[in-house]
Amino acid sequence: MSEHARAGWTPGTGDAESMLAEARKAFFVMVGFLALLWIIQLANVADHYGLTSEFAIRPRSVSSLPDILTAPFFHFSFTHIESNSGPLFIFGFLAAYRGVVRFLGLTVLVIIVSGMASWLFAPANSIGAGASGVVFGYLGYILVRGLFDRHVIDIIIGAVMALCFAYQFTVLLPHAGIGWQDHIGGLVAGIAGGWIFRDRSRVASRSKVGAKSGAGAATGAPATSAIEPAGTAVLPASGTKDTGKYTGPRAELHKQLDDLGI
Repeated sequence: MSEHARAGWTPGTGDAESMLAEARKAFFVMVGFLALLWIIQLANVADHYGLTSEFAIRPRSVSSLPDILTAPFFHFSFTHIESNSGPLFIFGFLAAYRGVVRFLGLTVLVIIVSGMASWLFAPANSIGAGASGVVFGYLGYILVRGLFDRHVIDIIIGAVMALCFAYQFTVLLPHAGIGWQDHIGGLVAGIAGGWIFRDRSRVASRSKVGAKSGAGAATGAPATSAIEPAGTAVLPASGTKDTGKYTGPRAELHKQLDDLGI
């Protein structure tokens, strides 16, 4: 593999200490997120799920548009929140470990797009709530982030998650009683988020490397080696032999060897 190819497809060997710090932040952010969901769930149960009824999405109801931002925090049962909690923590952590700020932007995007999909396309006589749209948003982001950022490790993570949680894709198909519109909206938002929140510093670095490579090829400039620098023309110092066609720091030695037939 060429030097430029390696530069474009590195496994993400950035500052390991900084990445570890972001991973710690991601862990605590997801722990806090899940704790918040479960606190709301306990309050919801105490209110006989009146909070879900109040803050869920009602399709095509203009007064329910603000509920797009609140619906992911409310669930219909303990089974509902339990089924979301595991994938939400795993996908959320993997989506956040390279940068919590980008992750928060992604979360807002996913909540809005998945909520709008439910508001626009869900049956009129239904109400929608739950974090499953967010789960699919994080999954979509994980699947494509490695491709957009050119991180080999993230590509592998995305492939492993797709295989391990393949069963999740079955709920993207129309099912009675399941908000599949919300799921598809979240997945689309996550994929779009992979592009919107891509690592632009790496893209700029690859573009710069590619431009230098193209300029070198256009001008016919020889590539230099990191082990031994290319020879440069030198003028013979006074009192030394003129080495003629031989250049570089070993020009005189090369000429003497050539004169000896070696």
